[in-house]
Amino acid sequence: MALQGSRRQALLGSLALAGLGAWGAPGSASAPAGRIVASFSILGDMARALLPADFEVQTLVGPDADAHVFQTRPSHARQLAAADLVLVNGLGFEGWIERLVRVSGYRGTVVSATRGITPRAAGHHAHAGHHGHHGQDPHAWHDLRLARVYVDNLLQALTARWPARQGELQAKAQAYTGRLDALDAEIRSALQAVPRAQRKIITAHDAFGYFGAAYGLDILSPRGWSSASEPSAAAVARLMRQIREHGIRALFLENISDPRLIERIASETGARVGGTLYSDALSSASGPAPTYLALMAHNARTIAEALRP
Repeated sequence: MALQGSRRQALLGSLALAGLGAWGAPGSASAPAGRIVASFSILGDMARALLPADFEVQTLVGPDADAHVFQTRPSHARQLAAADLVLVNGLGFEGWIERLVRVSGYRGTVVSATRGITPRAAGHHAHAGHHGHHGQDPHAWHDLRLARVYVDNLLQALTARWPARQGELQAKAQAYTGRLDALDAEIRSALQAVPRAQRKIITAHDAFGYFGAAYGLDILSPRGWSSASEPSAAAVARLMRQIREHGIRALFLENISDPRLIERIASETGARVGGTLYSDALSSASGPAPTYLALMAHNARTIAEALRP
């Protein structure tokens, strides 16, 4: 037992030392004031918006990557081992995070950004069975009013960890919340210009339930379709019937999903492909959704333009 314990300590020590290569050693000129690891790119961007410039945020699942099929590696454990704070979405979104935290030896706080949010039930087209969401929809960031809860939870955790920076953190959070509110009003205005009966769209997987509930859209996705598996032929046929029966005019690709099936459904029903939506990940820095606010604005604009008569 003693030998096992010493091996474990040596492993954790090597993880911590290896992790410092990316961050800079404590007390060195390159060391950030705080090291934050966020589970995925959208959450990482929210954290960056709240933090002073001398803090560093790293994300585990990067831009245009799918958190549902994310494969952890030793480098991710090293990131956590060297972190001062770890941020996750919660609501079952990161089915792999508990094991990764355990393997890394990280002993700090794991902050759930969705704490206090009552989750929507995963829709009947949902992919809970594939992605471990256990019947609840974790994609709450697609409602900008719920994003305020994310900000409140992050602010509370950051000020508890770095109380001396409370004033700066609160000022940045207040400014960011103002931008969330302004964009929320813009999106409501843009989509209300589309007649309610025409606000029906198809998306590649069931990630936009909160967006639909917040902004008055009916959003369908093929039953059994996830970013890890395709729906059956019967499910596709049923979806095509729904498109014709409900007069759905626009289908949307996603940055984390294979576009071919959506394109085939569009060609066979006469509905148009309205563009690419960003669901679970930001775009690259050169893309149309490099930040969370840009992602929300891009998705709303893409949908409104596709539904315009």
